[in-house]
Amino acid sequence: MTQPYDERAERKRYIRRRQQIVFSCVGAVLAVALVVSALFYFHVGGLGITATSAVKPNYGVRVPCSTKDANGKNQTYSNYANVKVRVLNGTKFVGFAKAVSTALSNRQFKVTGWDNYKGKKVERTTIYFGKNAINEAYTLNTNFTDAVMVMDDRDDKLIDVVLGASFNDLANKDSLPSGDTAIENFEGCVPVQSMGTLPKALDHEKVE
Repeated sequence: MTQPYDERAERKRYIRRRQQIVFSCVGAVLAVALVVSALFYFHVGGLGITATSAVKPNYGVRVPCSTKDANGKNQTYSNYANVKVRVLNGTKFVGFAKAVSTALSNRQFKVTGWDNYKGKKVERTTIYFGKNAINEAYTLNTNFTDAVMVMDDRDDKLIDVVLGASFNDLANKDSLPSGDTAIENFEGCVPVQSMGTLPKALDHEKVE
């Protein structure tokens, strides 16, 4: 004997089956999304790694190698007291040059003065130096984390630091090389005689 057909019960079973199918599909999609997200998060197979251009040594500006000693070896970093520095403010912040000058003086650098840079606003802090202060410029550069070194045609010992928008603070003292550490040249540096035509130095009184 056939049992009576119960339409409401069949409808409930149909809806329940549809719900199970939907929930199963949603669960599968979420599981796949979780796996894909994990692959990107952990960079499996290089996924999720953004390609960035490598920063060129000295930000792409040609720089001379440090001056070597009589035996052709790299000399050690200069005594701060022998590094003569003028600080110029190339940013929009008032009093910036004086503040950095004070900080450098506290580190025993010989600060000869500070002023505003008389050119357009500077993006990256720049250390200008001549052929007779190469090692001193390398020494000063260790105290900055954002500076580019530019050799110009000056022939005295003064080094100009033009503060740019990239400047935040001096390098932490604990990270600085000791006085008996050999100067670390920039990768790709060239002998000073190979520097070619140099840019004109900023106006300044010669310092020996």
